[in-house]
Order: sequence, then structure tokens, then C-alpha cells
Amino acid sequence: MITITEKAAVELAGMLAAKAAGATAGLRLAVRRGGCAGWQYEMKVGEAEEGDTVVTSGGARVIVAGDSVEKLRGCEIDFSDSLTDAGFKIHNPMAARSCGCGTSFETADEPPGLHAVADGEACGSN
Repeated sequence: MITITEKAAVELAGMLAAKAAGATAGLRLAVRRGGCAGWQYEMKVGEAEEGDTVVTSGGARVIVAGDSVEKLRGCEIDFSDSLTDAGFKIHNPMAARSCGCGTSFETADEPPGLHAVADGEACGSN
């Protein structure tokens, strides 16, 4: 399904501990229509819901929303701590094109721009 790099697992486990998240909580990952390329990633700390897929690695728990599994199949979750681009990063083999900021993508099976936001709207504003 998805993989979690060692660095991401360490960061995620630390974040969940700092938030005093329960033992069944994790990083809930989904994709929703929006962003400048058509699909945008949604990440939040939460619990698994019916139909979700749960992946654990190195004390980290990632919950993939059931309706997002196909668009996230084969993803790798990494963590970057660079000064200009820190946070969890998703490397998605299903993405045929990603926006410049890396928060949204298009898949190869859809016409370019099918779900993209209108010109002038910020990526992630939907």
C-alpha cells in the first residue's frame, strides 16, 4: 500500500507523543478535489474510520482514508526538515504532474486541469 521512511516514522511517532494522541490515533491521510493541479493532500491527526487502511512502521501509524486508497497506492511518506520546506512529504507514483508547491497533483487517467482551481486561487484554498 504505502511506505513510511525511517525519518518520517521517527518524526510522526514524536509528533503523536507530543500531542498525547491515543494509542489508536495516527496521521490520517486523504486526497480531496482541489489545489492548483486538481487533487490535494489532506493530513491530520485522527482515528481510523470504517474502510480505512492502517499502516504502521517504527512506532508511527498512518491511516489512509478508504476513499483515497487508489490515488495513494504505492506512495512513500518522507519527512523534510529543510529551512524552506519542512514537513511530511508524499512521493506519489500515481501523480502524473504535481504543482510547484507539492501539495496537489493530477493523475494520468484524467484530462489535464479537470479538477484544478480557477486562475488566481491559491493552491489548497478549496
